Amino acid sequence: MSTGVIIVLIVIAVALVAAVIARQVMARGAGGGRGLKKRFGPEYDRAVARHDGDTKAAERELEERVQRHGSLREQPLDPAARERYAVRWTAVQEQFVDSPRDAVVEADRLIAEVAGARGFPAGDRYEEQLSALSVHHAHHVNGYRRVHLAAHANGAAGRPDTEELREALVEARGLFENLTTSARDGEARLRKDEDAPAGTSADDCPHGRSHAPWALNRRHVKGS
Repeated sequence: MSTGVIIVLIVIAVALVAAVIARQVMARGAGGGRGLKKRFGPEYDRAVARHDGDTKAAERELEERVQRHGSLREQPLDPAARERYAVRWTAVQEQFVDSPRDAVVEADRLIAEVAGARGFPAGDRYEEQLSALSVHHAHHVNGYRRVHLAAHANGAAGRPDTEELREALVEARGLFENLTTSARDGEARLRKDEDAPAGTSADDCPHGRSHAPWALNRRHVKGS
């Protein structure tokens, strides 16, 4: 084979490799970001904000989450377990009237326990558990993040006030209910979330629930 032919073959090979890379880059730019936005919803915006507006860095982080946890299969809860968890959540809401922070601490513990029962990483691996939950319950995971931060806040200066605790608990209930509903109900709620306007979820609507009160009204806050 002559030198000229070898050079031509090398040029063709390099061109083919460049074309493949260009196609992958274009596919990522055209669909990758949009796909991540659709999958992660508000969690996408939080990732971008955490990276100071660097969307590429945020998308790399979210893609890594999907690679680590996308294949996770949630384990079902039997009806008796779902009922036990529901009773405990009702007790949390009732406890909030007299002891808001203790209620939030218990909510944090309960969500971690339920998530572990569903097959997510155990609650003692909070960051890993949160990461996995964000892949499968992106529209609701921030409530868990809020109650966890509130439950572990140290010092009076860093502790959220009662209204902030109430809002965190209300938001966290969306994740709790997703984790404790049946697979069919969860799929229906996910479809509602995907059809909801950007920045909202179907659970923001009081008529979107089939059980439990919609929110901890301000009347549940002692002294208000």
